Amino acid sequence: MVHHAAQPYGPTDWWYVEGQPRTPALDTLSAVDGSFFMSLFFFVSAAFVPGSHRRHGTRRFLKSRLIRLGIPVAVGALTIVPGLMYAYYVHYRGYPPIPLPRYFTDVYLGLGERPADWTGPSWPDLQFGHLWFIQNLLAYTVLYVACSRAGRLLGRRRRPTRIRGRHPAPGHRALFLTTAAITAATFLIRLKYPLDTWVPVLDFLQVEPARVPQYAAFFTLGVLAYRYNWLERFDARTGWLWLGGAVAGVAVLFVIGADSDRFGPGGFNAPALAWAAYDSALCVGLLTAFRETMTRGSRLSTELSANSYGVYILHVPLVVAVQYHLADRGLSPVASWATTSTLGVAGSFLLAAGLRRLPGFRQVL
Repeated sequence: MVHHAAQPYGPTDWWYVEGQPRTPALDTLSAVDGSFFMSLFFFVSAAFVPGSHRRHGTRRFLKSRLIRLGIPVAVGALTIVPGLMYAYYVHYRGYPPIPLPRYFTDVYLGLGERPADWTGPSWPDLQFGHLWFIQNLLAYTVLYVACSRAGRLLGRRRRPTRIRGRHPAPGHRALFLTTAAITAATFLIRLKYPLDTWVPVLDFLQVEPARVPQYAAFFTLGVLAYRYNWLERFDARTGWLWLGGAVAGVAVLFVIGADSDRFGPGGFNAPALAWAAYDSALCVGLLTAFRETMTRGSRLSTELSANSYGVYILHVPLVVAVQYHLADRGLSPVASWATTSTLGVAGSFLLAAGLRRLPGFRQVL
């Protein structure tokens, strides 16, 4: 959430709110956290997939995933995202104002005529916004089920199980080779698709190719981590060393790239290669840090964890609403970001907690 709260005040990529004062500090913050947190989301989500699939069977598992993932994507694309895009249309596009229903049909769905001086970022405005993660996660989950069924047809295990002790937890050599492979794939793809370049796959799936190697790799690693119990068996010293190396690496990267487009460039150059490596390495250390420092649960942490999925779905419209309210009030970029983060976190968790207690919402949120 703090990443989206910083969007108008640091990064130069597109966001729903424009024309706000910016600071390089928040640009740096967005670049650093954006390099790892979605990969971790895919890893953690994937770690729950094999067990759920084994317990429920393919039919019930897919039905539950369609409810849990498919409904928020469909409903959000028809309610949350058009509301955000309409606010952007009214405030920044410079066209004559139109009612929301007409905007929805003519501009968002693209049933009207495209203006000759259309300012983009694409036509029509139909998109999935931050719900792209849920959409991609659903696609990866379906692909996992397809691969699992193909494995059974080839005579392998009928269902994925946890295999303890047969495969050691990854050490430095395995981590290095894995990181090198992800780095190479990321570097090569970014030669054609720099960061924040989105493409439609099958005219439906909203994909950022520059990060696909990381997302696909960490989803796969999450499945393997469950199957071989790596999260419990992984050596903490190895993880801490990788975390220290990644932190030192990003510090050097920011220094040597201070006057360049250092946040994930797409050229054939050393900063691009270094950033691809950093993107791929930091997650290992962060998983260790989380495991070693967040092992004790509490009633509050349990409640927050239960609401986290709903927070992801709901937080962007709340964050954007605060950002619009703070516009032109004379606050510094850091003060605006801090205010947006605080109000956004509190409001999103309260809203998610309330909705989860309503009939019909708990099964989805």
